[in-house]
Amino acid sequence: MTEHLDGSWFTEIFDRHGSAFSLKVSHKLHDEQTPYQHLEVYATETYGNLMVLDGCVMLTDRDNFLYHEMMSHPALFTHAAPKRVVIIGGGDCGTLREVLKHPGVEKVTQIDIDPAVTRASEQFFPALVESNDDPRAELLFEDGVKWVDNCPDESIDVLIVDSTDPVGPAEGLFKTDFLKRCHRILKQGGLMVQQSESPLYHTDSIIKDLRNDMGEAGFDSVATLPFPQPVYPSGWWSCTLAGKGCDVKAFREEDAAAATFARDFYTVEGHRAALVLPPFMQRLLEK
Repeated sequence: MTEHLDGSWFTEIFDRHGSAFSLKVSHKLHDEQTPYQHLEVYATETYGNLMVLDGCVMLTDRDNFLYHEMMSHPALFTHAAPKRVVIIGGGDCGTLREVLKHPGVEKVTQIDIDPAVTRASEQFFPALVESNDDPRAELLFEDGVKWVDNCPDESIDVLIVDSTDPVGPAEGLFKTDFLKRCHRILKQGGLMVQQSESPLYHTDSIIKDLRNDMGEAGFDSVATLPFPQPVYPSGWWSCTLAGKGCDVKAFREEDAAAATFARDFYTVEGHRAALVLPPFMQRLLEK
């Protein structure tokens, strides 16, 4: 994927798939080469602020709730009683905010390698960091893979891998060996969820490989949940859940329906529907 700025338009080009996504911008708010990636923030005319990493759209004010809610609520309502949650990546802190809406959660540790992402979120996306001072939240800036290596066996209830695309700093988060380490630190009945790219573009590659690798890592149930995400390649995204001694296709529907915290996308009916993959995905995954 490549970035192209032409006048007042920011365009992310997906060469391999012959497509692109553009947003009309008014001006650039931030430009920084961190030790890990190129970080930019733009003001757009219709999507609020836009964060870009290495030329790839990460989030906007207008539609980030779709991703952050689906990366958190399905997993937390699937686990029987999530108390200890870990987020690998997620430096913008939107997923952290959603996790902390669950009153039964006792501690959330977020590990992102690049503190510049969180600093940019604090400055340009204040709504995403509004729960950072919650006493249950712990923010660490270090290598997530190494953190997992040092984590005790069977000590985590839910592990959320909120990573960028499987290149650069996030490449190691999509490897079978890393998934085995994730399985090790999860308690029985625990689960992990990982962002798994576009169903339209990546079902027969990234999604299929990830599901197979999760099985090889020891997880005994897997489910991929598609959801809309206009600013990402194809406008359609997914997360994949994997369970350790639990069925990730079953969730606490009554608890989800009774929850009173604010959400803009997640619903019980939507969760149930997302578990039913469209026929084309089923065919590609069965090949």
